[in-house]
Parts: sequence; structure tokens; C-alpha cells
Amino acid sequence: MDGCSVQCVHPEKVQMVLDATLPTDDLARAAGMFKLLGDQTRSRLLYALLEAGELCVCDLAAATGTQEATVSQSLRMLRASGVVSGRRQGRLVFYRLADGHVRMLLDLTREHIAHEALSAGDGAARSTAKATR
Repeated sequence: MDGCSVQCVHPEKVQMVLDATLPTDDLARAAGMFKLLGDQTRSRLLYALLEAGELCVCDLAAATGTQEATVSQSLRMLRASGVVSGRRQGRLVFYRLADGHVRMLLDLTREHIAHEALSAGDGAARSTAKATR
């Protein structure tokens, strides 16, 4: 059977979802944000900024093992999307995370990854314990 045999099992939950659904423009922005964060180079740069607070292009390149040209291109995208901001000091521009929401998103992602690894480790330990019995 490919689908549900019933039109709607929980109409109140379906209505709750419909009422809470983001408008199409907001959904597109959310998807764009995750796509932006889905690139390893950009993520590496963002986590470097999370740790250091503020870095210039050359320091970001050194800290992440990324070519300066690639760092500059990535920062251009991140800045245009409002994820990072820059502060000019003489000839240098120092980049930082745009706001607390970006920091929170990065922190939560790191927490989720750690939780996932811990859960996977618990599952492996249980499997090993069962196998040795």
C-alpha cells in the first residue's frame, strides 16, 4: 500500500500544522540558510569565528587551512546573507558572527552532533554487551 487509507487521522494536528506553517518566503529563507551552512568551508569559517570572536581574512585562512581567495569568496556570501559582519580597521576588515542567533544555531548544531555521537556510542556499547553474553 502506497498511502494512507484514511484522508486525515488527526484533523486537529493537521490544522495546528497548517496554522503554524511559515509563509513561502520565510520557508525559502530558512532553506537558504541551511544551504548556506551546508558547505564545509563556510561552516569551518563560522566555527572559527564562533571560537575567536573576530578574525581577518588572513587569520581565518591560517586557522582553517583554507586559501585566502576561498575565504574571501565565502565571507562575501556569508556577509550578503547577514550571517557575518565586518569591521574595517585601516586596510584590514575583521569579520565576526552577525548576532546571537547565529552563535546559538552553531552552538546547538555542535551540541546535537555531540549528543548524536554519544547516543551512537551507547547503542554500540549495548550491542557489544549483548554479543558478549
